[in-house]
Amino acid sequence: MVEQANGSLDIVFHALSDRTRRGMLARLRDGALSVGELAAPYAMSFAGAAKHVKVLERAGLVRREVRGRTHLCRLEAARLAEAQAWLNHYERFWTRGLDRLETLLKAEDAQARQTGPANSSRPTPSRNQERKGDV
Repeated sequence: MVEQANGSLDIVFHALSDRTRRGMLARLRDGALSVGELAAPYAMSFAGAAKHVKVLERAGLVRREVRGRTHLCRLEAARLAEAQAWLNHYERFWTRGLDRLETLLKAEDAQARQTGPANSSRPTPSRNQERKGDV
């Protein structure tokens, strides 16, 4: 699953890499908007906004519908779900690894508490330090 999706996911993550495009997607959660409405919060021309919408369209994140002179954009959540599934795969991997590390550290901590402060984890002096009397 992960290997097959990488090519199309590259396009999705490229589209998501831009703050303006992420903002546009966030605004589309509430429903369809025209390209002009998507451009409104940003200091950009209609043409600039249309370029961003085109990137989102190519990634499959937005569907554009032309009604006369108005271009309405709608969020396509399926591609976001694919990206989320890919991220979840790696989240599980890292979570398992971090859980194992936490278990190991807790076991070490418990063992250190059992042995007491006399056997603390103070570094052992090297032979050179012992000879010089630096201990």
